[in-house]
Amino acid sequence: MKMKTEFMAAISQLATERGLPREVVLGVLESALVSAYKKEAFAPDDDIKVKFDIGAGNIKVYIQKAVTEIVTNPHKEISLSEAMTLQDNVQIGTIVEIEATPKNAGRIAAQTARQVISQRLREAEYHATYEEFANKEGEILTGTIQFIDPKQVYVRVGRTEAILPSSEQISNEHYHTGQQLKFYLLQINKGSKEIQTIVSRTHPNLLRRLLELEVPEIHNGIVEITGIARDPGYRSKVAVSTSQENIDPVGCCIGPRGIRIQSIVKELNGEKIDIIQWNIDPEIFIPNALKPAQVTSVELDNINHTAILIVPDRQLSLAIGKDGQNARLAARLTGWRIDIKSASAAAAEQERLQEQTAAAWTAAVKTNEEPITEDETANSQAIAETEGLLTNNELSLTSEAPSDNPEKQGQIRFAEDILHDRTTTDISKGKKTKPKKRTALKKQKSHYPKDNDEYEE
Repeated sequence: MKMKTEFMAAISQLATERGLPREVVLGVLESALVSAYKKEAFAPDDDIKVKFDIGAGNIKVYIQKAVTEIVTNPHKEISLSEAMTLQDNVQIGTIVEIEATPKNAGRIAAQTARQVISQRLREAEYHATYEEFANKEGEILTGTIQFIDPKQVYVRVGRTEAILPSSEQISNEHYHTGQQLKFYLLQINKGSKEIQTIVSRTHPNLLRRLLELEVPEIHNGIVEITGIARDPGYRSKVAVSTSQENIDPVGCCIGPRGIRIQSIVKELNGEKIDIIQWNIDPEIFIPNALKPAQVTSVELDNINHTAILIVPDRQLSLAIGKDGQNARLAARLTGWRIDIKSASAAAAEQERLQEQTAAAWTAAVKTNEEPITEDETANSQAIAETEGLLTNNELSLTSEAPSDNPEKQGQIRFAEDILHDRTTTDISKGKKTKPKKRTALKKQKSHYPKDNDEYEE
């Protein structure tokens, strides 16, 4: 069947509209015509094949049969002798193609194959789209706004239509039909009938991919992005570092006269971007993350993973930021809990703490609340016994608690007994002694009655 020039032009146009190679369209058309011819002009068991000859501009239909010694199914098999009349050098098991193009092949192709071709083309487009975008997940794409819905925005990306959900839209960004923007390919969902492509404008990696596009040093791996904290549409902080000397990673990202970073800011609808020098030492990195505010001192609490930063009074509001935005982004970028104090507040707090400490010590000295150790108590008792200075009541209070054993209770001795024993001993030796004045416990003088300063025999 001689194909018309219009028919071939229609195939080329179809391939262009669907974004598919012409060979793919022809393959789909051949497969569709097999179903159409089989239904109209051949038996159900016939194994037919359709071939397009683009050079000659015609189409032919063949029946495929296997060469066998004994034919059991004439629709699928052919004898060796019969096959040798159609084709040279055939053997048992060879597949022979017998031309069987029907006379009404053109009419059948026009009437029956249209619906099948359309369906097969949709399937081919489905698989081609999935193969194209499956490997691009996590990459940046350029799309055009097609339609705006209250819940989502439809974006034309290449040959497919992507969805920008409300959760992935920048809150202060307004979209309009025909607007061209860059999107982050968030997810590819392969459904039964179509592929759902989800894109984002709020994902932190959108900023990462934009930096890779604008900064050659990041794209080549000279400068590395170590962290991103983003408040979409308002402010972002990016930590960068490099392992090469004489390379300024912050300067590379900003570019000459800020041209590189300004290009990204424009793409993100005026979102402010702070480029931060990363450092492995948190005492250096955390103050860097709080920029543009200047930090005068840093105190780290490694147990609670908290950093206390002191800033000048005039920069306290700058350090915290609007609604705490600057401090919040710095905390997310560094992974530390940040507590910001002004210099005057920190000084007042330190002074108040010192006053409280001094007042506590003064009160402790006045009320003698300083604890006395067991060793000090034992030493005081030994000295008192030697000098004979403790009264009956004081010995009872400082000694061990009474025991249920009477023998242990009898071991408690009073001052009068000690003095009597000592005097008796001295008399037996032929001399009298007089107790010495109290000198050992001058610090505890208030503990004893004034009329007992001296004991006489």
